[in-house]
Amino acid sequence: MGLKATIGSAFARALTSDALRDARRRRAERKRFRQGGMARVHFFHDPDDPYSQLAAQLLQPLAARYRITLDTHPVTAPADAAVPDRPRLRDWARRDAAQRAARLGLAWPPSPSHALNHTPTHAPNHASAASPGDALRARLGHYLGGTFFFEGEWYWGVDRLHFLEERLRAAGLCRAPGEPLVAPVAEVACPPVPAGLRHPDLHFFLSFRSPYTYLAVPRVRRLAAHYGARLHLRFVLPMVMRGLPVPRNKRLYIVRDAKREADRLGMRFGNIADPVGRPAERGLAVLHRAIAAGKGEPFAESFLQGVFADGIDAGSRRGLQQIAARAGLDAAFVMSALADESWRAVAEANRHELLSLGLWGVPSFRVDDCPAQWGQDRLWVVERDLQAATGHPADHCVTSPAGD
Repeated sequence: MGLKATIGSAFARALTSDALRDARRRRAERKRFRQGGMARVHFFHDPDDPYSQLAAQLLQPLAARYRITLDTHPVTAPADAAVPDRPRLRDWARRDAAQRAARLGLAWPPSPSHALNHTPTHAPNHASAASPGDALRARLGHYLGGTFFFEGEWYWGVDRLHFLEERLRAAGLCRAPGEPLVAPVAEVACPPVPAGLRHPDLHFFLSFRSPYTYLAVPRVRRLAAHYGARLHLRFVLPMVMRGLPVPRNKRLYIVRDAKREADRLGMRFGNIADPVGRPAERGLAVLHRAIAAGKGEPFAESFLQGVFADGIDAGSRRGLQQIAARAGLDAAFVMSALADESWRAVAEANRHELLSLGLWGVPSFRVDDCPAQWGQDRLWVVERDLQAATGHPADHCVTSPAGD
C-alpha cells in the first residue's frame, strides 16, 4: 500500500477508534460537571427541510424524557457542494419523510400545531442567510439541517436520534429509563414466509466506495433469500468519480456514522483502504464478470469488507486477488475480467436508470415496480415492498401520499 493510502488508513482507524471516542466522551462529561452538570443538546432546524420538520415534532418528548437543555438554532439549507442533486433530494425527502412519519406516528405534512415555536425552546421559524445558526453549525463541523449535536458528536434526524438517546441514558440523564426510546430504530423483521409465494425482482444499486453499501450488502442478501427474491446488482461508479463533490465535513460525518451503524449491526468497520479511482474501477470490472458467473453477491460483499474493514488495497494485484479468492474467484478470472472494459457501459446504464427513478445516491433499492428507496436504513421499507410483491399477508408498497 502506498504512503498516501497508509496515512489515510491510519487516519480512518483513529477517526473510528472506540478508545478515542470514549476518551472524548469522558472529557466532555468532566467539563459538563465542572460547569454545573447541565447537559446541553443543540438542534439545528432548517424550516424548509422535511427531515427537520419531522425531528422538530420530537423535541417536546425528548425534553420531557431527558434531563437536558435543548437549544434550537435556525439554519439555512446546505451549500450546493454538500447537496449534489438538490431537485432530486427535495422530491425524495418529501416522499421519504411521509413514510418515516407513518412509521413513528408523526404528522405529515406537519400541521401548524407542530411548528417549531410550539417546542420547548422558542426560536423564529425561519433562518436568514448566513444566520448565527449556520455559523455555529459550521464551527461544530456539520452541514445539514435536522441535526442534533451533543458534546462532540452529531446525530442526523429521527434516524439517528436513538443513538443520542442511548448516549443520554448511558450518562444517567433519562428521567424514566424503563420507558421506550422516543425514536426507536427501524429495522427489518423477516417473519416466517408462507410457501408458494411468487419471486419478485430486487434491484440493488451499489458503489464500491460507499460505506453504507457495505453495511447494506449482507442484509440485502438475507432479505432476498428470505423472500425468495431475484437479486440484481446494479453497480455504479462512486459519486466523486461521477463528478459529484463530497465535502470534507460530509466525508468525516459519514465515516463516523457508518462506524456506529456497523457496531449496531455487529459488523467490523474502520480499517479503511479508500478504493476511490483505480481500485473501484478494478473492483467493478471483476464484479461485472462475477455477476455473469453467479458470484456477484459474494464478490461484492468481500470487496466492501476488504476496503472498509480489512484495510486491503484493491488497487494492487495481490489485494484484488485476495478479495476475489474469498468469493471463489481465482487469479486467472481476475486477470481476464480486468482486460474487459464492457463494465463501463453497464455502470453508465445503471446510473441513468437510477436517475430515472428519482435517485442519485447509493445504496438504493427497487422491488418490481414499487417506488425506489434510498439508504441502508430504509431496508424496512424494502421488506414491506417484498412482502407486497410476494403476496405475503403483511403490507403493501410504500408510495407517496396524494399531493406530495
